[in-house]
Amino acid sequence: MPRYKLTIEYDGTPFSGWQIQDNAPTVQGALEQAVKAICGENVRVNGAGRTDAGVHALAQVAHCDIAKHFVPGRLRDGLNAHLRPHPIGVLSAEIVPDDFEARFSAIKRHYLYRITNTRANLALDIDRTWRVPRRLDADAMHQAAQRLIGKHDFTTFRDTECQAKSPEKTLDQLDVVRRGDAVSILTSARSFLHSQVRSMVGSLVWVGEGRWSADDLAAALAARNRAACGPVAPPQGLYLVRVEY
Repeated sequence: MPRYKLTIEYDGTPFSGWQIQDNAPTVQGALEQAVKAICGENVRVNGAGRTDAGVHALAQVAHCDIAKHFVPGRLRDGLNAHLRPHPIGVLSAEIVPDDFEARFSAIKRHYLYRITNTRANLALDIDRTWRVPRRLDADAMHQAAQRLIGKHDFTTFRDTECQAKSPEKTLDQLDVVRRGDAVSILTSARSFLHSQVRSMVGSLVWVGEGRWSADDLAAALAARNRAACGPVAPPQGLYLVRVEY
């Protein structure tokens, strides 16, 4: 039975996250319905990351096993035809070895968080970025962010319902870059805890506003206590950018 690797982009706004639910629209659910429509099989589509409600993806990766053999390009086109009008696009499909796992074979995940510093209401970027009307000190945010790089216990930045066995993660990158009114936060690691990126971003915004110093952020990390976290950034600014294998 062929195993297919799918690379997918989606607008997370209308979905209750990636993971399938009984009574809510999800990205995984829409993909599985599209697979069934073209091959008549009930197939589980396994993703590299379980993005939350409202979170977007530029290149989510998934795998699935389909008994019927498809030319990869035809599988891609067939899925896209049945995914309309959902804001989901299958960018590519390829046949991979049977031991490939979208989630467990990944060696690094890259995320982007977008913030817009503007007094005006958002027009074209509604649900695509977090509008913070106060101008943030991106340099201070970047310097503080480096205190989180490396292997740490990230309990402070972990959702209380996180199911990971350990709060320890190794953060490889956390960069803050300003271009005009746009502030981009780029982060990468082998894996992240539930809500870790949004929790780190919210705390960095406090640094950018002058409420916290780099030492305050480091103290929050050292506290290993969810109560020490700053605000959790909203989901609409977060994008799964790329998964490495």
